[in-house]
Amino acid sequence: MKRRTKRALLVAPLVAAVFAATTGVTSGTEQTPVTGPPPGAAAWRADESLGRTLPDPATASPERVAAFFAGLGQEERRALVRRHPLTVGNLDGAPLRDRYQANRLALKSERRAELARARDMSLTDGDHRAAREKAGRYARLLAPGRQVLAFDPRGRGQVAEVYGDLAQAARTAVVVPGSDVDLGSFDRGGDGRYGKPAGMARALRDRMAERAPRTRVAVVAWTGYTTPVGLGPDAATGRLAEAGAPRLVRFLRGLAGARVAPPTVLCHSYGSVVCGLAASSLGRRQAAGLVVFGSPGMRAGSVAALHTAVPVWAARARGDWIGRVPHVRFLGLGHGADPAAPAFGARVVTATGAQGHGGYLRPGTDSLDNFASIALRAYGSVRCAPVSQECADAR
Repeated sequence: MKRRTKRALLVAPLVAAVFAATTGVTSGTEQTPVTGPPPGAAAWRADESLGRTLPDPATASPERVAAFFAGLGQEERRALVRRHPLTVGNLDGAPLRDRYQANRLALKSERRAELARARDMSLTDGDHRAAREKAGRYARLLAPGRQVLAFDPRGRGQVAEVYGDLAQAARTAVVVPGSDVDLGSFDRGGDGRYGKPAGMARALRDRMAERAPRTRVAVVAWTGYTTPVGLGPDAATGRLAEAGAPRLVRFLRGLAGARVAPPTVLCHSYGSVVCGLAASSLGRRQAAGLVVFGSPGMRAGSVAALHTAVPVWAARARGDWIGRVPHVRFLGLGHGADPAAPAFGARVVTATGAQGHGGYLRPGTDSLDNFASIALRAYGSVRCAPVSQECADAR
């Protein structure tokens, strides 16, 4: 008992550092993860208008959903989109075009509801401001040309947006963000936009298109799990990642069911914890590879311990404060070994030019060029870190 207590006292300062460095901010709140089927699932289950049982959003696999929609006529699909936009828009395995249309309808409906709240005299001024902000957010997502693949207004809000023609793309990628990202911040502009999923996805899509102008490419910004907020237990534990990993796996299986080319999955910061927990469930039909950057750990001691069938790449910028995180796991705290360390066994690439924790996909960086090469599967163009024999062998 004394030995265990002594060990706990020695590790405690390291765990405290994990708390602080994983988030980079000074305060936080514990989050309740969004789980379960999409909104409106009960009404969907009760719908008998087609004379057949609809696949249960809570239990039907994305493959089952894809097969169901493949057996419907165009008018039948349109009717389901009109009656159940929130369900169809979030139903992994449903056709991409139906999901885009369903989410436009859902966004319009939610915007009308928020505008009504903004005029409701029984609510406070603070409620009115919050409603106007949400309505404005939804209006921006409804701008012409935006392709919203998932939209869930529950909690802090979740969204997935597509850049490029996902149905026709030969090379695709999915960006999984880290802490402090939700519906309100995923496409935030300004100087920090390359640290948010929409900015990362746009930059990657543009660089892929520049590198391979004759190849159809598309990138998805996926904010599909409840991320940690600020400093607190959420950032230093795997609780939210454990809730998010099955959602990521289901999303990727849904893309496969919709016949999307297997994407390279880019996992930033706490998003790499989500990807680490999802890795064992991913095969080559669901993902072409995992790229983790600015990672606090993947809750595994090595690539072999991930038990994944897809290659794992890693990058860390020299000035990224995540490099000062003690890569430990103790009593559920911390995320384990450093994926950018040679002993982990990932294919480590250079990140020259990347500034801080959120600058990996800023134009002009090695990391953006490398990530584009990996997503294009142009492995001979990847710049490997000098210490990474695994990366050199993959070229």
